[in-house]
Amino acid sequence: MPVQIDFDTSYTRLPDRFFARLEPRPVAAPRLIRLNTALAEELGLDAKQLASPEGVAMLAGNDLPEGSAALAYAGHQFGNFVPQLGDGRALLLGEVVDRKGARRDLQLKGSGRTPFSRGGDGRAALGPVLREYLVSEAMAALGIPTTRALAAVTTGESVWRETALPGAVLTRVAASHIRVGTFQYFAARGDLEGVRLLADHAIARHDPGAATAANPYLALLQGVIARQAALVAQWLLVGFIHGVMNTDNCTISGETIDYGPCAFLDAYDPAKVYSAIDQGGRYAYGNQPRILQWNLARLAEALLPLLDAEEDQALAAAREALAGFGPQFQAAWLGGLRRKLGLAEARPEDADLAQALLTAMAENAADYTLTFRGLCDAALGPAGDAAPRALFADPTAYDAWAIRWRERLAAEPTAPEARRIAMRATNPLFIPRNHRVEAALAAAVETEDFQLFEELLAVLARPFEDQPGFTRYSLPPEPDEQVLRTFCGT
Repeated sequence: MPVQIDFDTSYTRLPDRFFARLEPRPVAAPRLIRLNTALAEELGLDAKQLASPEGVAMLAGNDLPEGSAALAYAGHQFGNFVPQLGDGRALLLGEVVDRKGARRDLQLKGSGRTPFSRGGDGRAALGPVLREYLVSEAMAALGIPTTRALAAVTTGESVWRETALPGAVLTRVAASHIRVGTFQYFAARGDLEGVRLLADHAIARHDPGAATAANPYLALLQGVIARQAALVAQWLLVGFIHGVMNTDNCTISGETIDYGPCAFLDAYDPAKVYSAIDQGGRYAYGNQPRILQWNLARLAEALLPLLDAEEDQALAAAREALAGFGPQFQAAWLGGLRRKLGLAEARPEDADLAQALLTAMAENAADYTLTFRGLCDAALGPAGDAAPRALFADPTAYDAWAIRWRERLAAEPTAPEARRIAMRATNPLFIPRNHRVEAALAAAVETEDFQLFEELLAVLARPFEDQPGFTRYSLPPEPDEQVLRTFCGT
């Protein structure tokens, strides 16, 4: 019996040039590796039905619901514009309305060739599928807006990259898959009607309040800027490096999307790059806010004809909106740093205090996550200094900063234990350490052993809690465990 899902797909009610309808491209022997039953429940889906042979056939792309489609978009890739990218190996199954009334996309990644495949096979390897599952679910547990992973299936077929690898398909859930690059696709073709239709669709889906604004399209742009400013601040606050911040990986919804060469900082280094394809460091950790603003400028360019009939007025409106990115990012980032440092009140000296710590961490190769986690206990008094102090190559650098920090803490009325509890709720102990992710993927790909994957997934689901017996997952890598490069996997 076919899987019964009440799809209500609004995107494919747009004109045909927005997408391409597809027939199934079956795989040989689909097998369910992981089903996110909690997310299925949230979406109002029947987990047992999804895990059935019929459900797995759908999740592998062998049995597609009517209306499935690959979406068209363009994008700047490492600063170079490509006028047509599109879902080269992805397929929108459809949209559902979840139990909270929110509309969500269900998309397959790795389901086969589409008209946008550009010579690729349209398939995905198991390793990148499991990486996206792990990291996207970890980001959700950290409270960061993100696409989610509903399921991972193997295909029973090999895909060829540099060698033969087991094939897999990921089912991704998103608030939508509308990207900056989606707007660029129509703007590059001079298709003003397409830009307008897309903007109206995005407003209805993500910014309904903008519909009644004096300038709805300017309100849409401002909404996207606000969401992305908040998002990139959250990335920095947990040490996340996206690795491939092209405009086609920049969502209108403000969700993190595409986890190919992503990584997390071990030792704090604002210039850190992991992605093997980012040769020039364009998407380095500390560059991410600047690049996000650059991406948003590309969105503003696409929307210019809608902002005002007069070009000068449209440019002025766009520039004013983009100028708001910096202050919004700084407010979100500094507010997050205050919480990480246990500061409940805002004072002018806080930015300098936070930057002094980051500078000392960079100069002393201090682990980003464990330094801030160690401060939770240090906030009770100097007796708690041992753990964070030991992370600094020169511990006296920490000592000098801690004196300033404690003077600042003393100016606030918060009780020490209440402060510690609040800090532990914002400074995670567990992140997807690069070496732990690689170990889990290697075991799954090389020996079909998914134990490490499942264990790491369970640990990352509770990032702020002490988890006795799993302390090793919180530790930075030994020298021979360090991951120096991450790869896209396409």
